[in-house]
Amino acid sequence: MSSAPEIVLGTSGFSFDDWVGPFYPPGTRRAEMLERYAEHFTAVEINSTYYRVPPPSTMESLDARTPAGFEFLVKAHQGMTHEKLAPEPALFEAFRACVAPLVNSGKFHGVLLQFPWAFRPTQGARKRLDVLAAELAPLRPLFVEFRHASWLRDEVFRYLEDRGMGYCSVDEPALTGLVPPVARLTGSIGYVRLHGRNEKTWWGREGGDRYDYDYSPKELEDWVWKIRELAEKASKVYVFFNNCHAGQAARNALLMRDMMQQDLMAGVR
Repeated sequence: MSSAPEIVLGTSGFSFDDWVGPFYPPGTRRAEMLERYAEHFTAVEINSTYYRVPPPSTMESLDARTPAGFEFLVKAHQGMTHEKLAPEPALFEAFRACVAPLVNSGKFHGVLLQFPWAFRPTQGARKRLDVLAAELAPLRPLFVEFRHASWLRDEVFRYLEDRGMGYCSVDEPALTGLVPPVARLTGSIGYVRLHGRNEKTWWGREGGDRYDYDYSPKELEDWVWKIRELAEKASKVYVFFNNCHAGQAARNALLMRDMMQQDLMAGVR
């Protein structure tokens, strides 16, 4: 492990109209957003691939619009993580082809596998994880995000470690069954996603945006310590904010970076 592990901050997505003004300069067009984003951050999560696997030309464009050394983490398609039927081989083929331009340029840095709240630690679920680990092996590292607290067991962490899959630590509302804010490392790279703490809107019963949340410095300070602990054990830690409403994710990521840069034991970017 490096004596100065990296802590890389960014957001879950970058192309949002309601970021114009709160984060992007007034008048910024969608076609300019990634370049503007890269002025502040060196990594981004691509979440649009959860809904649709785009052609390789889409990733070629992202590559061309970012500087050398920029990092992309790409979310797996919902057909891999959310549908009951086993993914078709063609889905994996399309996904691998999609990210190939980023792999070739050296800007691809892993796949995020986000599972739904209904995904529980059953024999079938373990089989699904085994299939994904095998099919996506060429695209490692793989990071696994669970949404139900029943997965937080030592045997699960050992399972991920044995298969070279990273555990994704999360911050989300303190609701029954949701995953608590446990910072845990499996593999050599840490991964953290902060979703906000909207208890009233998380299940969609009160209306509004689940991810419309602005973290306070105090709330972020709790994670500063958790991330420092991860960094002591990891070669790198990714931290992505998913509270994307009205640019809050970007502002919170910048605030977190300022707070983390006070820690001289790690390189924060």
